[in-house]
Amino acid sequence: MLLGIDISSGELKGVISMSANQPFREAISPKRLLSQAMIIFANLSPFFFFKLLFEIFRVYNRVLKIQKQKASLEIEKINIERDFLKAQLNPHFLFNTLNNLYGLTIKKDDTAPEMILNLSEIMSYTLYESDTDKVQLSKELTFVQNYFELEKMRYPNKENITLELPNYDCSSFMIAPLLTFTFIENAFKYGLKNKKNPFLHLKIELKNNVFLFHLQNDKMIEEISHKAGGIGTENAKKRLQLLYPSMHHLTIHDKETIFEVKLMIDLN
Repeated sequence: MLLGIDISSGELKGVISMSANQPFREAISPKRLLSQAMIIFANLSPFFFFKLLFEIFRVYNRVLKIQKQKASLEIEKINIERDFLKAQLNPHFLFNTLNNLYGLTIKKDDTAPEMILNLSEIMSYTLYESDTDKVQLSKELTFVQNYFELEKMRYPNKENITLELPNYDCSSFMIAPLLTFTFIENAFKYGLKNKKNPFLHLKIELKNNVFLFHLQNDKMIEEISHKAGGIGTENAKKRLQLLYPSMHHLTIHDKETIFEVKLMIDLN
């Protein structure tokens, strides 16, 4: 026994004397050292277990904190992009509409008061009602209709500019505001250019709690494609991914003479 010191109880009982009485080479052999390490670890394992458990909880809490921070940043980014849409809508759209209204008033057109009311409702919606995460679908559809009618008045051939909306109350459903505005704006901006067959068709339906958006407009064959590459379109895609990550399906077809957007959103 080395210096009369040894362990008198437990799983390590007599380990010091056993080590002292064995040859030096055997005492320092890898097999011997590994076995001793395993015995020590077995006795100390509760400590390591609780320490490991504590570290797991600490890392988990840190991950949750990072995820919350990321979610807050993403929400802030969504709001910035929505505000960008509103800022984009107000200046040039207002300028064009006022010019059209001026022409109507000069002609003393009977539709001028109705157009002024539409413009008022659009401005009210974008300034006051679209600052929330979700709005009533009925209000969003009213905004789409008002915007559509004001843009439509700029074109002499209105027969090929059509809008179909649900003919029943949709106020019980909620949707993110201005979600489809970019697509509609681009349709008027880039469509109705083909001299032979200009057209713009928008159909919005609600089936089994699913929002269905189908938009088609003409394209000039030689026209540089506006496709899905604009900033507004990319922002719309990001908003959809963030707000309806697994609840939407968006397809954009940029054909030779037709540009088409199809969007489905599960509103459940």
